[in-house]
Amino acid sequence: MHQQDNDIYASAPLRRLRDAQARVLAPELQRCFGAHALLLDVAADEAPPALPMLGSWVCLHLDDGRYAGDLRAAVDQPLPFVADAFDLVLLRHALEVSPVSAALLEDVLRVLAPGGVLALTGVHPLSGWSPWLRWHARGRTLKLQLPLQLERFLRHAGMDIELARRVGRGWPGLPARSRESDSAFGGGYVLLARKHRRLATPLRIRPVKLPAPATGRLSPGTRRNPALQTTGDT
Repeated sequence: MHQQDNDIYASAPLRRLRDAQARVLAPELQRCFGAHALLLDVAADEAPPALPMLGSWVCLHLDDGRYAGDLRAAVDQPLPFVADAFDLVLLRHALEVSPVSAALLEDVLRVLAPGGVLALTGVHPLSGWSPWLRWHARGRTLKLQLPLQLERFLRHAGMDIELARRVGRGWPGLPARSRESDSAFGGGYVLLARKHRRLATPLRIRPVKLPAPATGRLSPGTRRNPALQTTGDT
């Protein structure tokens, strides 16, 4: 996906929508903690949110069929990270412009650590933004994701949905002071999901056979252990 394809996300209407999404996510992300976080964005000039309990960010954006930013990699290849590498993954409209959105989402879940958080933002396909976005995209391919389908996929993949909300104005042309700036018919959505932690399986404790006393009898005052096997004690 060429960077020119993403210029629409720098337009004033989409800037406002992205700001609304960031405001909704901000208090939720402030509770995230860990050593590493990953940002996948449509814009090269967008900084990650400042989160005091997260150690460091890896920031990538889509550029001409590749990921650019802190490293470069092909978008049609798995993300160049080991499994369970990140405590937070933030996808800001990345699924809409990725040519392999389904594979990207699956790979994001691979690199997300157990107990980690996945945050997604996008344009809602069932809103007034959808025809506006497709018109301004000038025929370029955009894959708008239906949040309900994303929720279903994430639950099936072992994720708990913690936040699912439509945000922003219902139509790009609404005035800035419109009361519809945040409603059930908003043009954007935010999703927040947490990956299940692995359950520790307790070891089964087996009784150990203890040697019987030489006389075959226990000392006075000693209780018999169920694991103790004797032959001479009756």
